[in-house]
Amino acid sequence: MEIATQIEDMARAAKAASPVVANASVEQRNAALLAIREAIAEDREAILNANERDLEQGRISGLDEALLDRLALNPARLDAVEEGLIQVAALADPIGAVSGLKTMPSGIEVGTMRVPLGVIGIIYESRPNVTVEAAALCLKAGNAVILRGGSEAIHSNAQLGASLASGLISSGLPQAVAQVVPVVDRAAVGALLGLSQYLDLIVPRGGKGLIERVAAESRIPVLKHLDGICHVYIDVDADAEKAHRIAINAKTQRYGTCNTMETLLVASERVALLPELVAALQAKGVEVRGCDRARSAAPAIIIEAVEADWGTEYLAPILSIRVVDHVQAAMDHIAAFGSDHTESIVTENEETATRFLREVDSSSVMHNASTRFADGFEYGLGAEIGISTDKLHARGPVGLEGLTSQKYIVKGDGHIRQ
Repeated sequence: MEIATQIEDMARAAKAASPVVANASVEQRNAALLAIREAIAEDREAILNANERDLEQGRISGLDEALLDRLALNPARLDAVEEGLIQVAALADPIGAVSGLKTMPSGIEVGTMRVPLGVIGIIYESRPNVTVEAAALCLKAGNAVILRGGSEAIHSNAQLGASLASGLISSGLPQAVAQVVPVVDRAAVGALLGLSQYLDLIVPRGGKGLIERVAAESRIPVLKHLDGICHVYIDVDADAEKAHRIAINAKTQRYGTCNTMETLLVASERVALLPELVAALQAKGVEVRGCDRARSAAPAIIIEAVEADWGTEYLAPILSIRVVDHVQAAMDHIAAFGSDHTESIVTENEETATRFLREVDSSSVMHNASTRFADGFEYGLGAEIGISTDKLHARGPVGLEGLTSQKYIVKGDGHIRQ
């Protein structure tokens, strides 16, 4: 069968399954999540064996250790996958909730109701646990989903897809509610991106190259972020101890995440904080680059930051530091080089903080907090499908509500418009 035909058949089946899962009770959707958990537990040995096949092929093809680590499943990671299914089942049902119901002068009542989006395509790389996490969130929100993982995880994803199918069938839902694309050919992605008659949303998760391709080729709305170029600005009125703690955490708590600080901005009147801060960063193995003013204030900064550094998402123990004259200069820098992801100001001046929160146009803006908090779990969403730097239809960490839409509902009692 041609790949395009195979993908279209999957999309057509997902479209047919969409109203079934949308209209399923929350009890049935939760039962399906727990049944998938049981299937994964029963299939554990097969899943680990399939993952070892992927890892072996990855070693042969020369994947680096970081990518092999992202690809690897082990008993502890499968435990986390199973626990995640329990947690998603315990989340509040987003479907059917009515809000804002009010009586209009005509006498009708008008409100909005949360409804599923329909069919979602998830295109992702490396981490096979995404197969289950994404399927669980889509299912809980009443959506059908098509999952296209990377070629490096094809055996793992196929086995996890079988566990998804087993759990769905045992709970009485169609297998097509969550399907894993069984082919690795890149043409499968192109075929999926053209099926706007079946799919309602595409969510790419992976490297910048993948996301740029999806955004350029898709005929379906895309929920995405390209880069996580996040900033912390230490204001003239910052508390020194808070500034030090936040900057260290924002950079070093984890290096490879999209909410990790990549550029530190420091008010010119607070450059005295830099020597101690730079020493602490370097002690943790961070390569620090700086503008001329930063290097002058902290001679331990050997490497000069160049123009390209300000627009680079390192995802590594590298940090660029720039000294700016005031909060406006900090905001100008963020507007010029940021990626609309996450920015934080450290200051004790509430007026300055309020201005920063209001004027910085990113999906998360923080006051006296580490950028590492930009996360669905930390925001109380329970789980997230990803982080969006777009403004429509969801922005920031996207949880269950971001996988839904809303429709207006109107209640009357024989009302007619005059």
